[in-house]
Amino acid sequence: MLKKEEIDRLRDIALRCRKDILEMTSAAHSGHPGGSLSAIDLMVALYFWKMNINPRLPNLPNRDRFILSKGHCCPALYACLARRGFFSPSILKTFRTPGSPLQGHPEYGRCRGVEASSGPLGQGLGVGVGMALAACLDKLSYRTYVMIGDGECDEGNIWESAMAASHFKLNNLTAILDHNGLQIDGLNSKVMEIEPIADKFRAFGWAVIEIDGHDFIEIADALELAERIHDKPSIIIAKTIKGKGLKLMENKAEWHGRACTNDELKVCLRELDKNG
Repeated sequence: MLKKEEIDRLRDIALRCRKDILEMTSAAHSGHPGGSLSAIDLMVALYFWKMNINPRLPNLPNRDRFILSKGHCCPALYACLARRGFFSPSILKTFRTPGSPLQGHPEYGRCRGVEASSGPLGQGLGVGVGMALAACLDKLSYRTYVMIGDGECDEGNIWESAMAASHFKLNNLTAILDHNGLQIDGLNSKVMEIEPIADKFRAFGWAVIEIDGHDFIEIADALELAERIHDKPSIIIAKTIKGKGLKLMENKAEWHGRACTNDELKVCLRELDKNG
């Protein structure tokens, strides 16, 4: 179990990253803050507590891999990479500008620390299956983590990848579902119902762990449990809130792909500072 000081540290980092998300999307006048804010606690736990990575040597063969399949939420990824030391946080202000390594979707080879290009929904889990299978073939001990979105589970290639991961018994693969209940056109239940999502992954041969995706203790326990599963891939189904932490954004689909105005940004930053 995480100690209080460790929880406080992760919360402080997540707060800084939430501000980064708002500031970079607002400066660019575009981006996807809602889903970035729902995912950030999970990603902070990975980058600042769990994963075996070295920002100074980002290409070590036995490093853990993280793939953001829901690539439109790259502001959260860029914030984590910057604050973890892969590049200077000053670069965040170049988000979505011409020539910047921080484009609107992650691009492998362009941005230090990005393990795979993503954007077309549904493809990241298949890339993760390939990386996990490569670890087995090369007899390396790294783990592969793939974050998927719940709207993304509308895509058929998610389920092709889920079937392959189970077939190859990839116990070194953990998917993390950012289950905030919303996609660009509204509620998942209205656009394309995905429930019962946990039962579906169990039927595909996965171990399923269900948690509160904003509780660092539950996140840490789930990541530890996933490592102890030895005969199948695992998925952490994390119940989250789109726009988490902000009254202006929480549980509102319109914030899927809309950035704050300058006035809205000031209000949101004050709220984050007030609530910590």
